[in-house]
Amino acid sequence: MYGTIFKSIPENNIWNTAHEGTFADYFGIHEGDNVYFFIERKVYGIGKLIKLKYDCKYKNFPQSLIPRDINFKDVKKNVMIGDSSNNTHIRCFCVFKPNPHFFKQGIDMDEILVSNPKSFKMLRAFWKLSFIKIDDIENKALKDIIFKKNKDAISTPGEAVFSFDDTKQKRIQNKIDGSYILNSEEIVAHAIRDDEVKHEMAIECAIMENIFKKETIFGKWDYVSHQVIASPFKPIDYMDKMDIFGYRKIKYYETIINYLLIEIKKDCADLVDINQTMKYVDWINQEYAYGDYSMIEAFLVAKDFSQDCIRFKKDNCIRFHTTGNRPIKNEKWTNLKLIKYGLKDGKIYFKEII
Repeated sequence: MYGTIFKSIPENNIWNTAHEGTFADYFGIHEGDNVYFFIERKVYGIGKLIKLKYDCKYKNFPQSLIPRDINFKDVKKNVMIGDSSNNTHIRCFCVFKPNPHFFKQGIDMDEILVSNPKSFKMLRAFWKLSFIKIDDIENKALKDIIFKKNKDAISTPGEAVFSFDDTKQKRIQNKIDGSYILNSEEIVAHAIRDDEVKHEMAIECAIMENIFKKETIFGKWDYVSHQVIASPFKPIDYMDKMDIFGYRKIKYYETIINYLLIEIKKDCADLVDINQTMKYVDWINQEYAYGDYSMIEAFLVAKDFSQDCIRFKKDNCIRFHTTGNRPIKNEKWTNLKLIKYGLKDGKIYFKEII
């Protein structure tokens, strides 16, 4: 099992954006995703997230999403998954198994990045984060270099791999019940002050969780991640990042047919926000869709939109592109939707306005 350590204490009984960002990371991972560990310049793998009873990720103890410093004495030991006082700083965790092995030979990050330079995007920006989620192309490239360096240990692992003991996982399976299930509604409830959501990241949590579970106003997607790089490489702190990025595949196949962009503003949106969203649309078109705007579905989520914003969207959020050959077709893209969010009984709901 793996759990991120929350070193800082929530102020004023409200999570900060770093905390909410970590929760959003967990909402973005799912059964079957690969797992790697980065330790002292080297990457070790390969694992796979597994489902125990309900999910592959859980709260460490039922009250763990409450944004306050919790003393070990305040939590009954028999309800905490982690069994030491330090684990009050672990609010949630995920479970995994080797796939096929966790190799003892780690691969240096530089060697990984030069092994397939065009495939690595997020791994280059792994900085000041507890973990990141990479897409299928980057994941395959990472697996390829690990397999190449450990080719002899795949068939005859012996001492070249870490041993795996599922005793702990069996105890987890027996201990957890519905009170351990991660729920974005608890995150949102503690992010509201004076009928306002304090951080955009809390809204991200709600979208990241529900977009996989059910058909939403944003559609259903096979891969979703947040804070995905959307600019040429430069110092990490200055990189542009899309709030939510994803893609949809043809059922039963690996072929990607659509890309998702969701930009979120906790307050009222203005023209700058629409222009920023369209900048990311152009980035996806250039880096992922390779000129086919029809593959992109974009959403701007905000508390409200001015009439100037709505008029600007109708008149300016348009892209033209060509498809086919003999005959060539001129296509018009207008697939940006404006989504208004609201609060009802401490929960977030979404409504398309145009």
